[in-house]
This record gives sequence, structure tokens and C-alpha cells, in this order.
Amino acid sequence: MFLLLFSAAMCGAVPDGADEGILCSTFSIAAVDTPTGECGVAVASRVLAVGCIVPWVDASAGAVATQALVNVSLGQAGLDLLAEGMTAGEVMDSLIASDPDIEQRQLGVVDMEGGSATFTGGGAMSWAGGVTGPGYAIQGNILTGPGVVEAMERAFLDADGPLSRRLVLALAAGDAAGGDSRGRQSAAVLVARPGGGYQGVGDILVDIRVDDHEDPVGEILRIYALWEPVFLFQTYIDAGREPERTLALGIMERALASGDRDAQTLNAFAWTLAERGLYPERALALAMEAHSLAPDDMNIVDTLAEACYATGQFQAAVTWEEEALRREPGNAWFVEQLAKFREALASTERTAVPQE
Repeated sequence: MFLLLFSAAMCGAVPDGADEGILCSTFSIAAVDTPTGECGVAVASRVLAVGCIVPWVDASAGAVATQALVNVSLGQAGLDLLAEGMTAGEVMDSLIASDPDIEQRQLGVVDMEGGSATFTGGGAMSWAGGVTGPGYAIQGNILTGPGVVEAMERAFLDADGPLSRRLVLALAAGDAAGGDSRGRQSAAVLVARPGGGYQGVGDILVDIRVDDHEDPVGEILRIYALWEPVFLFQTYIDAGREPERTLALGIMERALASGDRDAQTLNAFAWTLAERGLYPERALALAMEAHSLAPDDMNIVDTLAEACYATGQFQAAVTWEEEALRREPGNAWFVEQLAKFREALASTERTAVPQE
């Protein structure tokens, strides 16, 4: 009982006649991207750790946002109904019918077919409301005005890139438009994709939470810019299809355009492309730049050799790998790489010998 009352005191007063619970006044967007099979929620609020309250995602079903006088059980219930094959509208109707205190709640639901629904109970504190469109539901309560959700919708529709990027840009637009009328404290973005977890384990592609910060949305943007090249780039490249490959290249270009020419980032891009035989000339250029920034890093020299190999420059690959092995003679990986490059060079020389 103490925890519930304390949470209500921290997050806002519980309306008379309502059941005790966390009053999570906030603005959020739940959305799906049908071409990539991703779904997610981005949220911000003047509430501690809003990321543990509002966003609910299931890569095979869709996404739900639970807010206002929160009944968090509606999040999992909504995902379960989506998994059964209900549309977003049908799920919303079912959730509304199941909760006697629904007029104190606010919900957003999207299904993997692009269906969407939003609900704002009559007891939600002003300004409160929402908007939907194909594949997205945006809602908020105790906001500075309707301009918050309007700005979020414009930003989401105008943005390019992965679903996660469009979500955080929508969140930033809502924050810039006024956001929660009481101020700022926390924000989160949660995105799921089948097999999208780290090393392919699980479905959580993006999971960034800022639980207590004077500028939580700004911090989300900062961390997300780091997250894209580290966690999303390889996932999209390895998807082996469009639109993910285009998304991956966009991630790389944004990272390179940031002006922070970090040798390890350049090396990571170069290795990912070269090792997969994708855009080999670009991989070689990135590896050369990384080497110029960190000439004593033999892992970068190894990448440079791999990039030469990818472009068919087998002698150069051998030369670079010999240099790496000279500097680190006990490196078993370099030995293996050198053997691969020497075999490719020998095969080319055999092919080039004139037949009598």
C-alpha cells in the first residue's frame, strides 16, 4: 500500500473514485513497420522509469502502450490477444470491456498488419488525447496541448530510416512541442524484431531506457545514435534483403557524417562489409582511413588485408597480413588469414599460367 501511495504522490494525484495505481501521465507512440516485421514503443514522461510501465512489444504480435492511471496488466493482455490474431481495434475493444476503471486509462495498440487504435478515457487528466494512422498510435495525457501529438505524428511520418529512429524522432518532436506539462524525468524506446536480439538471441532489437535525467529525450537521442552502428548495422546487413540493406547503409552514412572519425567505428564498418563481400571498394576505403588513424592497430591491418582480398587484390592482402603477423607472431587468427590469402594468390597465379 505504501508503494502505491508513494508512486501516486510522485507521479501525480490519483483522481477521486479511481483505484489506487501509478498515474503515468506521458506521451507515447506505438508503431509497426510491416516491411521489416518490427514493432515498438517510444515514451517520455515526468515519471520515474517510465520504460518499465508503458511499453509492451511482441515481435510476432504487435505493441501496446499503457498509461494515464496505469493498469499494466492490460499491456500483456493486449499482446496475448494480438498473438491470438485479433486486430488492434478488436484488442482495444476487448481491453476496454475488461476493465471497470477504463475511463481513467489511456491505451495505444498496433498489430503487425498495420492496424492501430488509441483510447483516452474521459477521466484522463487534460490535455489528453491521441491520433492514429496506418501502423501507428500516438497518445498523451497531462500534456501542454494537442500540439504534442500533432508534432509527433508529423515527425514520424516525415522521418526515414529504421522504425526505431522514426520513433525516437517522433518522441523528440513531442518533447520540443511541450511534452508533459509538469516537466521531464524519463524516457524509453523498445523495439522488437524476430531474431533481432544481440547475436540473434531473442527478439529485442532496441532497448534504451533513461530512468531519471534532466533531459531524458535528449539522452535517448544521444544513446540511440551510438546504438545504430553498434547493434543495428550488422543485423540489417545480415538480413540479406531489402529494405534492411538500405537501412544499414543509411546507418553507416549517418555515423560517418557525424564528424567523429573514430578508427574502431571505421574498422567495424569495413570488416562487416569486407568479410561479407559487400561493397568491397567502400570497405577498402574505410579500412585505409581507419589504418591512417591507428597505424599500430594490427586488427585494423587485418581488416585492411580482408578488404584487399574482397576486392581481388590478393598480393596486397598477403602483404598486409604478413605485416600483421610480423608484429604479432603468435596470433593464430592472423596465421589462418594469411593462409587463406596465400591460397587465393596461388590459385590466381596457377590460372594465369599459359597452357601449352
